[in-house]
Amino acid sequence: MTGLVSGLFYGFAVSVNPGFYQLSDIEYIHAMQAINTAILNPIFFISFIGAVVFLPVAAFMYKKQSKHTFKWLITASILYIVGVFGVTTALNVPLNDQLAGFSIKSSSIHQIGAMRTSYADAWNRWHLVRTVLSIISFVLSIIAMFSLRKVKLIEKIEE
Repeated sequence: MTGLVSGLFYGFAVSVNPGFYQLSDIEYIHAMQAINTAILNPIFFISFIGAVVFLPVAAFMYKKQSKHTFKWLITASILYIVGVFGVTTALNVPLNDQLAGFSIKSSSIHQIGAMRTSYADAWNRWHLVRTVLSIISFVLSIIAMFSLRKVKLIEKIEE
């Protein structure tokens, strides 16, 4: 699940965000309002929240079996829960809510430009943080699985 979320965030950061520079302020606000509505779906929530649940569960499942696997997974869990889930819910979502309540029709061109600037600067900063931390969390999960394989291989050799 961390791989799905980190892939989504990475793809957004390297393709969607650069594409937004081609849009006017009005087009950008419309696009982000539409994206912020579309992302609220069960498939996204399963992967996004699933990682919050399953990373720590996986860590504690391996606690007695492999201390190295446990350490990698618990670190991945902390990074994901604080750096991805926490940043998203505490910082990106409130910005999204603020943008959702913004009316282009009742705003001046100056207000629209100011909204885009304040929203995009803050949102992109926190999106970069959660993107990097989700990728690190995913990589740590992969390392954990390789460390577990190494433990199992050593156990077989010792038998």
